[in-house]
Amino acid sequence: MGKKRKHSETEAPAAVKKSDESAPERPKRTLLGWKDKNEVAAESKDASSSSVFRNKEKVLVTCSRRINYRYRHLMLNIVSLLPHCKKDSKVEAKSSKGATLNELVELKGSSSCLFFECRKHKDLYLWMVKSPGGPSVKFLVNAVHTMEELKLTGNHLKGSRPLLTFSSNFDKDVHWKLLKEMLTQVFGIPKEHRKSKPYHDHVFVFSIVDDHIWFRNYQISVPHNESDKIARGGLDKMTLIEVGPRFCLNPIKIFGGSFGGPTLYENPFYVSPNQIRALEKKNKAGKFAKKIKAKTRRKMHELSNPLEPDEFADMWKDDE
Repeated sequence: MGKKRKHSETEAPAAVKKSDESAPERPKRTLLGWKDKNEVAAESKDASSSSVFRNKEKVLVTCSRRINYRYRHLMLNIVSLLPHCKKDSKVEAKSSKGATLNELVELKGSSSCLFFECRKHKDLYLWMVKSPGGPSVKFLVNAVHTMEELKLTGNHLKGSRPLLTFSSNFDKDVHWKLLKEMLTQVFGIPKEHRKSKPYHDHVFVFSIVDDHIWFRNYQISVPHNESDKIARGGLDKMTLIEVGPRFCLNPIKIFGGSFGGPTLYENPFYVSPNQIRALEKKNKAGKFAKKIKAKTRRKMHELSNPLEPDEFADMWKDDE
């Protein structure tokens, strides 16, 4: 039979446990090393005291049915430039498209929408919308040139963050200021977005010429040789190489709501493509009518002024 343990031997481990409880707490481990308890408490205190704004902008990009192939390629080019956007299937361009798109934006968890609406396989309209409260802008898109069509030599990293530059005349009128803010929010990629890369190697240029917004995309080219390496801020040696795409936006109306609402601004110089085509047809029809009038006038002149008989007309005929 084994010997029974004494009462003092059984109480010894309990005493050891009590001594272990007073041991210092193990520091928190991070990717960069170990952190003390004081550092963790200080960081949590700073985070709670300072409320930092985090840009969570997400853009839904979609188009209408029966869109032209060139306009579809333009939409795909813009999708490749914006890593914080989400694509969706085509939407029927009806009067109820606003409610459908607002629901889609909410389901996708987005805050903005770019909707490419094609009409008559010829005209492209772009809706730029802040959902659900608005405002929204309707543009007519002209002078479309896609990346595949241009074949330019510029190239930049996919998913990198762009620098946004605007011409000085964006600050002249109120509606241009509103458009500048909307373009900044839609085309500005949020910092530390999971699909973006923390580099600035290209520039989005928005300039106003003849009351139209012209878009260009340039790569920032910097020499990488050790002999030609430039210091920080040396802009004189940087060059811009165009990448594409190119397009021109003609603002039609600015609405107070999402895909509708009260009209905040209406472009007085806007002429719809249907009116332009109707005028061209009238001009062509006018040319044809002028030709017919000239023919009838010539005939009437010949009938009213007949030629006198020529006495030498039968001179060279052979006598029978």
